[in-house]
Amino acid sequence: MAPELNTIAKHFQVEGEIESIRPLGEGFINDTYIVTTVGKDAPNYLFQRKNKAIFKDVPSMMDNIQKITTHLKTKIVADGGDPLRETMTLTKTHDGALYHRDGEGEFWTMCLFIDDSISYESADSPELAYSGGRGIGKFQRMTSDFKGKLVDILPGFHNIRFRFEQWDDVLSKDPVGRKSALKEEISWVEERREEMMQFWALVENGTIPTRVTHNDTKINNILFDKHGEVLCMIDLDTVLSSTALNDYGDAMRSYTNTGLEDDKELDNVTMDLSIFTAYTKGYLEEAKAFLTQSELEYLAFSAKYITFEQVLRFLMDYIAGDTYYKIKYPDHNLVRTRAQYKLLQSMEAQFQEMQNVVISYL
Repeated sequence: MAPELNTIAKHFQVEGEIESIRPLGEGFINDTYIVTTVGKDAPNYLFQRKNKAIFKDVPSMMDNIQKITTHLKTKIVADGGDPLRETMTLTKTHDGALYHRDGEGEFWTMCLFIDDSISYESADSPELAYSGGRGIGKFQRMTSDFKGKLVDILPGFHNIRFRFEQWDDVLSKDPVGRKSALKEEISWVEERREEMMQFWALVENGTIPTRVTHNDTKINNILFDKHGEVLCMIDLDTVLSSTALNDYGDAMRSYTNTGLEDDKELDNVTMDLSIFTAYTKGYLEEAKAFLTQSELEYLAFSAKYITFEQVLRFLMDYIAGDTYYKIKYPDHNLVRTRAQYKLLQSMEAQFQEMQNVVISYL
């Protein structure tokens, strides 16, 4: 293991002796490692360097995670579950802190590694989509009575008013001269501005309530046991207070797409209604007991909302000169825009069926 990693890891309250520290996963945002230990009943650990360029307030982020996992553990114990397996367990430093900051100003965190668990990279079957829906629904149900305050560590996240302010600014500046060739694509955004703003106004005025939300609902952020039952949500870095519909809509954007997010072959891209149906069934089995009538009314719409937001953000970044999303070739963000727009069109064409699915599981 790298000596510096071992030195940093020893700042934490690790049980047993550290045997090895090795990379885990591809680390698109954080650098993640697994710490293996030796010693009687000593657990393994997940060890991360948090990306401070994306997460501007790591201390508040860790406070949010501690609040939510503490709340979850109380609920899990009351239900007779295992609090060490059914939610994350943060490991503190020897000073009692939730993170260690090294000499270069980097933030490091640690939590227990949940052994004998399974994760999936994609929901490629209705059965797995159903389980994914239950996973998100269960997390939201168990945090639906959380009374504490969470810091907004991602200001403007999924806030379409904020996105349109960014959009208008980029269009007015047109920094790399791309706007004139994009009249059709720009019209895709502008034609839907009023509809999207009307929805967000319901969040702003409280008609649609705010709750604890995960905000990164890919299926690989759900752990399952060996029997296929949901264990817990992981990767709680993005937890904050928003509308529960954002979690549902973002999951539908990623789960139901029959193509790639950046598919050049637009004929590959459509919304798979069978995946939508399976996910919705699992989600509502857990969530319908606490969702309000207004949330249920806009549940299907949230899939369109989040997909539209991504169309806007990809196109905005292309017009801005590709300053936010990493690209692999010059028009990558434009390809992403068109693929997401094709998905949005498919949702719009199937919207009545989507609403009927929601109604059928209430």
